[in-house]
Amino acid sequence: METSFTSVEQAEKDRKWLLVDASNVILGRLATEVAALIRGKHKPTFTKHTDCGDSVVIINAEKVRVTGNKLKDKIYHHHTGHIGHVRAIPLESKLAAHPERVIQEAVWGMLPKGVLGKGSMRSRVMVYAGDKHPHAAQNPQKYELKYAKAVVR
Repeated sequence: METSFTSVEQAEKDRKWLLVDASNVILGRLATEVAALIRGKHKPTFTKHTDCGDSVVIINAEKVRVTGNKLKDKIYHHHTGHIGHVRAIPLESKLAAHPERVIQEAVWGMLPKGVLGKGSMRSRVMVYAGDKHPHAAQNPQKYELKYAKAVVR
């Protein structure tokens, strides 16, 4: 019994640049869809052991939304390296100070935890707080999110 397994060669990778607008989009739904784009799961040539995804530029990060009481209840922890110095930052203040980091960490958390996820996949997500970005030369195509519907409030 012979199995037909095809692996994507380096020359066969068809990488695109995609532009995603995060205005009035729920954070978790945005992150899952962007992580799938970076991995290349939307392509018919997807193989899980190779990096065949696209580069994604996310704009309007300050306009991302969360549901429920997550603005006050969700806490980000990080350790400074000194004994007893664990910093706890609520989502509300982190969104006010660095909205691009919130989306970046959410997407990074959904990527594989090996060499592929920590290396080349992480470098292909670019997040900007406003609607301006320096990647106009790459001619990113506007990508409409399928599952992250706009929040109407």
